[in-house]
Amino acid sequence: MGVFKIEGGIRLKGDITPQGAKNEALQILCAVLLTPEKVTINNIPDIIDVNKLITLLGNLGVKIQKNGAGSITFQADDVNVGYLETEAFKKEGGSLRGSIMIVGPLLARFGKGYIPKPGGDKIGRRRLDTHFEGFIILGAKFRYNREDHFYGVEIDGKLKGAYMLLDEASVTGTANIVMAAVLAEGTTTIYNAACEPYLQQLCKMLNSMGAKISGVGSNLLTIEGVDNLGGCDHRILPDMIEIGSWIGLAAMTRSEITIKNVSWENLGVIPSTFRKLGITLEKRGDDIYIPTHENYEIKTDIDGSILTIADAPWPGLTPDLLSIILVVATQAKGDVLIHQKMFESRLFFVDKLIDMGAKIMLCDPHRAVIMGHNFESQLKATTMSSPDIRAGISLLIAALTAKGTSTIQNIEQIDRGYERIDERLRAIGANIIRE
Repeated sequence: MGVFKIEGGIRLKGDITPQGAKNEALQILCAVLLTPEKVTINNIPDIIDVNKLITLLGNLGVKIQKNGAGSITFQADDVNVGYLETEAFKKEGGSLRGSIMIVGPLLARFGKGYIPKPGGDKIGRRRLDTHFEGFIILGAKFRYNREDHFYGVEIDGKLKGAYMLLDEASVTGTANIVMAAVLAEGTTTIYNAACEPYLQQLCKMLNSMGAKISGVGSNLLTIEGVDNLGGCDHRILPDMIEIGSWIGLAAMTRSEITIKNVSWENLGVIPSTFRKLGITLEKRGDDIYIPTHENYEIKTDIDGSILTIADAPWPGLTPDLLSIILVVATQAKGDVLIHQKMFESRLFFVDKLIDMGAKIMLCDPHRAVIMGHNFESQLKATTMSSPDIRAGISLLIAALTAKGTSTIQNIEQIDRGYERIDERLRAIGANIIRE
């Protein structure tokens, strides 16, 4: 297991270009299975989770041609569906939660799709029901081997379009169902669909391949099934979670940073949420400029009550940013209640911040009150372990502000979502070493 050694208290300065979006990449890569023609994807992030999925596609028989940094051409003209029933696949597919999204394309094109119980972050219960209930409504038969935790859907003939009201606006569930429905017979209507920018990107890509999806960007999608799809070129958006991470990093380390080419129109409430923490950020073309902050003050609600920041389905705040917002609030002036509604284990990393001297009261698995130091008390360096991707980057931000040298273990969790994070931090002045 790798380790980061970080000397804290250093102010940083420079430009940062965000990587391609991890959550979009996992959807887009699965969509290459829907056509035998070539699909070229650009701005692919070079991170563990994405690379695992690319390897999985290769093992399924997808031809992979690397064109240069972040650009790959895929061709799924000779897919080995039999690989899905091998022990190798059970081990490989189970190590990556994003692998669940191969099921929809495989079911639509080949009549079957299997997946072991997916891995990923240990942040609480993460249901798969939405995915499989959608496939069943489209006509698939569900099978589950409880002993092996192996899920499957099969159909004789073609899927049939249908109306469905999703029980939750699951992003991966919506993506999976959309990819199945584009090749179904007839019309599929999905209500309470997720409408995140990355899901919009998937729909736009599928439409460029010949799909007929309307309502893109809303929670009501209508999909007219087509007989086949063709190839396309697609560019992945910049990662909004990484952009939020850099905003928080800049403020908490009192650094002057410009985040380049952020796709402002796809950031939703992220800029305004950081402004509620008192952080100044300027729109300069398609860049975000964050000046040096000597302090930042949390705004109260209109009636003077404590500010609450909570996650919600798009266009609400993505839950992936709450860990970053929480750590940034530890040095703000004022108090804030963080309410993590979706996952019951995502706030459990706060004990590590408390060990560093942060003032945090964990109310229950979903809520924490942060009482900011206003930079009057510096966090103390410590040794800690990264429990998941977003907690990992939050602890890294905390370490960059702490007095002394901190050690972060299990950094593979951070590498799952952040490309060459240590190199990019060193480029703007951070003292971070990978061992």
